[in-house]
Amino acid sequence: MVTFFLLIIYMAFISLGLPDSLLGVAWPAMQPDIGAAFESAGLLSMVVTGGTIVSSLISGSVIERFGTGMVTLISCLLTASALLGFAYAPSLFWLILLAIPLGLGAGAVDTGLNHYVANHYKAHHMSWLHCFWGVGATLGPIIMSYSMGANGTWRDGYFTVSMLQFVLVFILLLTLPLWRIVASQHRQPEGMIEEQNESTNSDEAIVQKHGKPLQIRGVKITLLAFLFYCGVEATVGLWGASFLVGTRDLSPETAAVWVSMYYGGITFGRFITGFVTLRLNNRTLIRVGQVTAITGAVLLLLPLHSYLSLIGLIVIGLGLAPIFPCLLHETPARFGKAQSSRIMGYQMAVAYTGTTILPPLFGIVAAQISIGLLPVVILLFALIMLLSSEKVNRILYQSRKSEA
Repeated sequence: MVTFFLLIIYMAFISLGLPDSLLGVAWPAMQPDIGAAFESAGLLSMVVTGGTIVSSLISGSVIERFGTGMVTLISCLLTASALLGFAYAPSLFWLILLAIPLGLGAGAVDTGLNHYVANHYKAHHMSWLHCFWGVGATLGPIIMSYSMGANGTWRDGYFTVSMLQFVLVFILLLTLPLWRIVASQHRQPEGMIEEQNESTNSDEAIVQKHGKPLQIRGVKITLLAFLFYCGVEATVGLWGASFLVGTRDLSPETAAVWVSMYYGGITFGRFITGFVTLRLNNRTLIRVGQVTAITGAVLLLLPLHSYLSLIGLIVIGLGLAPIFPCLLHETPARFGKAQSSRIMGYQMAVAYTGTTILPPLFGIVAAQISIGLLPVVILLFALIMLLSSEKVNRILYQSRKSEA
């Protein structure tokens, strides 16, 4: 039953990823249809992510009161209804209103499922959980591309995804009692036991049990790495299709397929990461991922054959795959278990901030100058992320050396 229920949790995370990639690939067709300004996609993205931040901040107390299962059920119902509204929205104003419940539902599902898996399943399931988010994010553009073909519209794509969400809502309703049953079978959370063992054997760079988390050396720079990681991931996801349509003369349907392959790179990479972590440490995986993402940005930037440029999108996705989960998992080893929960919260807040602010800012720049600047901005974000992460490694190395 535990394994069966884990599959349901994975399905819920697939549903979380489905809407995340829809707006970017649908926007080239949506914009003229609703008569919105080009940069309005950034505003919609900001509203969705703003709702995600709000629900993430309050979801802890809500989950304690109503339970993870009920919160997940209501949140999925909220997102399904919002997506159905997107399919029939007559104007940008209605899309903005519907973006609010879409973001609120997504944030609660994200926080609730991460918390549940961390407390009731082994640690490697967390990497695969985020892999299934990638499955949803990969399927979203494929569904949208298929829906827009054969005389279809972007509205058909949103309608299809909303129906899939409603199917999940029905499954969650039927399996609602299993949340407490499975939780009761884990008297000692396996994930916590594994984390304790890893923390005991790991080389903790800084262990400070007192003081404010932001005063620990390296924390603020680590937050910078999270900010620009999400800047890369979200900016490519939101504006990648518009870049391909505007600079590579691809149709919206074809561009949607290539953006789907970008998310596919993230998905496949995170699946493999779950196994590779048994042999390579987090720091090595983070560094390899950052260098790979930079390589992909360079391929997208250089005036190469169009197919080589498109492959750059996939390479960026493969590079991003291990960075986020490994950065999160490295937190206790870097800054000590005593402060890791609070620092983790700061990291997630800054990550959502990067998703909220950086893609809309690029949209404004692209509207004023050119969408062709996307590879340059992605390369800049990735370089800042790499330099920030390496700076933290140097700080922690110096701290260990001085304590020796």
